Amino acid sequence: MLVERGLQAMNVELVSEAYAIAANYLRRSGAIADSLVTDERLLGIVVKLIQHGEFNKIRLANKAITWFETQSEARAVA
Repeated sequence: MLVERGLQAMNVELVSEAYAIAANYLRRSGAIADSLVTDERLLGIVVKLIQHGEFNKIRLANKAITWFETQSEARAVA
């Protein structure tokens, strides 16, 4: 799935770990549903951050959480 998105194989583990950290936090906070289904919007954010040069999984997860929550707030206002 992730390889199909144009990521190199060496980044799949990074995407997976950063996504898991961010998704776990967002599930616990109630921002995303507590299910096994991948949140495509969150995954897209993680991928974009990697493409922009972020490779630290904790910093990547934190930025993805912030970006996801900011987008959610903007959608709620609009």
